[in-house]
Amino acid sequence: MDRQPSEAPCDPRELRALALLHGLGAEDIAHPGGTLLAHLRRVRGVLGAWGARPELCLAGLCHAFYGTDGFATALLPPTGRAQLAGAIGDGAEAIVYLYASCDRAFSQPSLADAGAVFRDRFTGRVHCPDLRSRRDVAELTAANELDLARRDPAFRAAHGPGLLSLFGRWRELLSEPARRECRAVLGGS
Repeated sequence: MDRQPSEAPCDPRELRALALLHGLGAEDIAHPGGTLLAHLRRVRGVLGAWGARPELCLAGLCHAFYGTDGFATALLPPTGRAQLAGAIGDGAEAIVYLYASCDRAFSQPSLADAGAVFRDRFTGRVHCPDLRSRRDVAELTAANELDLARRDPAFRAAHGPGLLSLFGRWRELLSEPARRECRAVLGGS
């Protein structure tokens, strides 16, 4: 099978992540646009194409391990963090957990604000993530949602305007490649 350069494993942690994903059945879980594994690989590829650092690429590949506020199916419970960290490293796992734990309705509106408040949907804890963490969540959210919008015209029609508005508010958090792709996929200036 031919792979795009952005989809090729970038380090041994990615190979371990893929083995864990296969072992937990990610290729058998339905997801918009195919399977969960296919979606995770595409998100990882988008982040790589945008020039994301290795930890964020790994988080893109693993972002749904604990489920998300928009996709309830989890491969591991949040109590399984050590297992994922053992495969991809503590830094990448921390991004995965932060992304998965995001109470979107509460956290996304203020994510670009200096005093952003973030609620962990697993614990209820409210805290203020640092700027790098907020950028990671924004970039991963954009890669995830743009993959869905690219694959499903009904999703794009229903959610595109709201996503375009959200990503516009997050302008300072998103990389230039992410901002360009948001405009290309969702429209807008």
